[in-house]
Amino acid sequence: MDESQLIEQLKAVSFPTLGHFLEEGFADPQLRAMVPNMKVVGRALTLKLKGADAIAVNHALAQIKPGDVLVIDTDGDHRHAPVGAVTSCAARCAGAMAIVVDGAVTDLLELREGGLPVFARGTSLLTTKQHGRGDSLINQPIHCAGVTVKAGDWVLADDNGVLFLDTATAQHVVEQALASDRAEPRLLERLRAGEPIGQVLRV
Repeated sequence: MDESQLIEQLKAVSFPTLGHFLEEGFADPQLRAMVPNMKVVGRALTLKLKGADAIAVNHALAQIKPGDVLVIDTDGDHRHAPVGAVTSCAARCAGAMAIVVDGAVTDLLELREGGLPVFARGTSLLTTKQHGRGDSLINQPIHCAGVTVKAGDWVLADDNGVLFLDTATAQHVVEQALASDRAEPRLLERLRAGEPIGQVLRV
């Protein structure tokens, strides 16, 4: 299938259903939606952030293309927030689908008002500084919440969590998952009608 077809299928599938068919690629459950009730399908633009350097974040923002998800590896720093109101606004205006931070974010109310989906481990008042160190890396493989993420990987995220997939894996499982989604309403209907569990579910 071509990329546009894959995107439509990924938008349609229930992301937890993919968890029936995959074991790898799922971010640590501590990574959660800061802006609720959003569903994200996009391509990873990766940033390995070193030394809580706000200038490096700005460099990554300047490279965003429509459909990208900025994925930030904070190099284990879960205290300094690299994303806040201005960062989120800049990303949204550049066409980003979301931001994923393996660490903290700030300006929570403003993030929710801005409407761009943001996923992080939590919030912090401590923020990055304009160091201009020059040693952060953009669009190189990173580690985000226990998963190795490469530039261009698919980022699927909603209130349940975050999943990173390469194209081959996404194409391999999405149709199975969609078929499972289509079967689920009938299963629920049978259970609510009082049909014995042993006749409805595999036991």
